[in-house]
Amino acid sequence: MLASRTFRVVVTAFVVALAITGGFFAWRLYVESPWTRDGRVRANVILIAPEVSGTVADMRVKDNQAVKKGDVLFVIDPERYRFALTQAEANVEAREQEQEQRRRELERRTRLSSAAITVEAREQAATAVALAEAAYDEALAALNTARLDLDRTTVRSPVNGYVTNLQVHAGDYAVSGKASLALVDSDSFYVVGYFEETKLRNLREGDPAEVRLLGFPEEIAGRVESIARAIADRETVSGTGELIANVNPTFSWVRLAQRIPVRIALDKVPDTIRLSAGMTATVVVKPQRRSAARP
Repeated sequence: MLASRTFRVVVTAFVVALAITGGFFAWRLYVESPWTRDGRVRANVILIAPEVSGTVADMRVKDNQAVKKGDVLFVIDPERYRFALTQAEANVEAREQEQEQRRRELERRTRLSSAAITVEAREQAATAVALAEAAYDEALAALNTARLDLDRTTVRSPVNGYVTNLQVHAGDYAVSGKASLALVDSDSFYVVGYFEETKLRNLREGDPAEVRLLGFPEEIAGRVESIARAIADRETVSGTGELIANVNPTFSWVRLAQRIPVRIALDKVPDTIRLSAGMTATVVVKPQRRSAARP
């Protein structure tokens, strides 16, 4: 009977000790291990704006369509720019003829003796040549601009990516410099994990990381690319007039750890995963062993 009671006490103590040990290590893992469920998939979004204005004559892409670098997105009506190019070509030809005429006049007046022509007339002929050359260069620059404008009526994709939130259609008027559509750069996907400041001491650039998306069971291998060096301070605002700190006098007794953005570069994304900017992710960083610092 005594042995049975002793056995039960030993087993109970062992289980309690095991639970305490497991709870301690679980708490250490939660508090100190560099991982977070607060992660987001991000990508570079390119705003496509035409460099010339005009009516959209042809729309070559659809919403959410994949495009390659150099693919035609849409075409602006080129007729007006073709007319401008023809006019610029005619202007260059006229300026070239005028330039040749002024040069011939200068050559003839240069061969004349001082008794037949004055020095002032020769200077005027030389000035006329210089002005004709400048006018020709100006017309040539206008011709190159007209060619560039005609070429820019065809808007092409600058990156590999996906059309997103398409709002322009054939017949719409596109304004130069105003964004007409957006492209998600498919080669720029990365993940931002918001880590508590208490876990930053275990993070270093180059540490391997695992990214787990909310909707996919596969893991994505990555690495820590950079750590943000600043976040907004909600307790301090700029003072009015004196440009001095305006500190909030209230104090919250519950102090939560700030979350610092950490950028995770993705090494290889499995073919079964389709990334979209804004997806939720869990980030687990596996710190590499550090060599002990020597004094």
